[in-house]
Amino acid sequence: MEFDFTAMPPADRYRLMASAITPRPIAWVSTRSDAGTCNVAPFSFFNMMGADPPIVVLGIGRRPDGTLKDTAANIHDTGEFVVNLVGESDAEAMNRTSIDAPPGIDELALVGIPVLPSIAVAPPRIASAPVAMECSLYRHLDIGSTMLVIGEVLRFHVRDEFYDPVRRHVDTPAMHLVGRAHGGGWYARMTDLFEMQRPNWADQRQNG
Repeated sequence: MEFDFTAMPPADRYRLMASAITPRPIAWVSTRSDAGTCNVAPFSFFNMMGADPPIVVLGIGRRPDGTLKDTAANIHDTGEFVVNLVGESDAEAMNRTSIDAPPGIDELALVGIPVLPSIAVAPPRIASAPVAMECSLYRHLDIGSTMLVIGEVLRFHVRDEFYDPVRRHVDTPAMHLVGRAHGGGWYARMTDLFEMQRPNWADQRQNG
């Protein structure tokens, strides 16, 4: 089956892409407005795009009336945000913060999510998150109905129980991260893994 995206409505394009490009990591993004109101919301149009400089990218859609969502507006105005990753124990709280609350509502307070102060940025980080990345806005692009946020990671927090400082090793399976899957309301666990080593050209040439 072939689809001509140039001739399809956005909702149909979204349905196909979101169902096929999966699982997607979830950025549980905390921000703070110029007025000091905190906000938190989950976004699955998110990933790491480089390490030098350390770059993450978010895709944040606009509201149906075309206005910026609180997360996008706060990042635009302050240039700061925190990306918190979502462990399974936080999945319900994360889902509750996806509510279509009116502008200016503090979802951290609404849901009762404990936070910790950040070091380099004003927005707090979520205390229970296995990983939290304090970010500054590197650049943003307005592409149609999406604000593409490119952020530089300034501080990277890993909860102590998930990091071995001697081996410099993160115990990823122990974090029980969840990702976004196909369709409305579906999520994925990182519980069915397999390993393949990347091939090495020199070894392949030597072994014929």
